[in-house]
Amino acid sequence: MAGRKFGDWKIGDRIDHALRHTVTAEENRTLTLMTHNPQPLHLDAAYAATTEFGQIVVNGLFTFALMVGMSVEDTTLRTLVANLGYDKVTMPKPVFIGDLLRVQTEVTDLRESQSRPSAGIVTFRHRAFNQRDELVCEALRTALVMK
Repeated sequence: MAGRKFGDWKIGDRIDHALRHTVTAEENRTLTLMTHNPQPLHLDAAYAATTEFGQIVVNGLFTFALMVGMSVEDTTLRTLVANLGYDKVTMPKPVFIGDLLRVQTEVTDLRESQSRPSAGIVTFRHRAFNQRDELVCEALRTALVMK
């Protein structure tokens, strides 16, 4: 079991996840098309070149999903009952094709579950950074995990 159970966490615990990921054009294109998003900023290099960014901007939903996914092995793998919600999602800098992302997680809250005595609620702050150490995505994830 790679993830941690409720009792293994303390508020303030921080993980700098070892996993790194370079974003590809195909990943961005696939997620954008799968979600029926016609935004040319994510799909059309010629259009994107005319914007302030000068290039394709990676779909923010891909960045968000990748950030959470990169955290799972060290946080909730095989201990998750359910993700209860995501809050305060921000994307202060764009992500571009070829960016190398890393993720950091901090526990911000712990509480007992009122409805499930065999589980507890952990709130994680996930933060994704690019190769220039710029914050590109941040969110709170509230997870119901096994005790």
